[in-house]
Amino acid sequence: MIREHLFCLMALIILGALLVGPSSVVAQTARPGTEKQSVPPATKKKAAPSAAPAAPAHLELEPKAIEILKATGARLASAHTLSFTAVETFESLSRQGAPLVFANKYEVTLQRPDKLRVILAGDGPASEFYDNGKTAMAFAPAENLVAVADAPPTIDATLEAIYQKAAIYFPFTDLIVSDPYGDLAPGLQHAYYIGQSIAFGGTTTDMVAYAGDGVFVQMAIGTEDKLPRVVHAIYLNDPDSLRHNLMLSEWQIDSPVSAEAFTSAKAAGAKKMEFAHPHPEPPPGPRPPAKTLPVTNTKPPSSPPLPH
Repeated sequence: MIREHLFCLMALIILGALLVGPSSVVAQTARPGTEKQSVPPATKKKAAPSAAPAAPAHLELEPKAIEILKATGARLASAHTLSFTAVETFESLSRQGAPLVFANKYEVTLQRPDKLRVILAGDGPASEFYDNGKTAMAFAPAENLVAVADAPPTIDATLEAIYQKAAIYFPFTDLIVSDPYGDLAPGLQHAYYIGQSIAFGGTTTDMVAYAGDGVFVQMAIGTEDKLPRVVHAIYLNDPDSLRHNLMLSEWQIDSPVSAEAFTSAKAAGAKKMEFAHPHPEPPPGPRPPAKTLPVTNTKPPSSPPLPH
């Protein structure tokens, strides 16, 4: 019934337009000079000139921001042992195009220069990583599979090796290398101080924003202890501007750590395999046309994939 009324109404509107149309056309096509002007030409206002586009923000490295980043890097680099909890949240587009949020929780312990343990639990498969200075193991408990390799002599070299060989990447990697600020500085293009916040970790933090190497980062750093509490990051080449967040807590600096912390009997007894990249290079031979190649994603994975 409603649809019938709508069709009738539409018919009346169309009919009215046809009846009125000719007269309005005649009025609009009257002889030049006979049409009336509601506003005399002399009183018409000229259109205001359009505003000039805003100048791009000036890139600079504010001394206060650099001072805080240097202090944080020095605090982390000077620690012989470190342990902390990292909760990562990251966005992934849903079928509707709006972002969904997933989370991972990492329990991290390291001893410089060559020992590291990372226990991962979250919205994906659990995994464990051990490096006791001699052997590196990536363990998938559910599958009872472990990738094993000789460990490089430093934590930095191990992180590089497992990323290159198996695409294993930890979202806090930049915080546990031997020289965090030294790694950051060469690509740093912009840095400025935002202000203080008391919302993170029950302590006062200094908030700093910086950009470099294709990433924009906002970090909240403890004012007194110089330890990072929150990191927000966006990859500048990501057309969806998906957010990656890292919340850091339960910091322990230079606490005693036993050697047993960096190995696992259960992992060592699992079915062994070599580290392998989840997306290996194609075999030698003719490559498909460039237009059919997938777009390369330069972002590291949001969480370490399982060994393949």
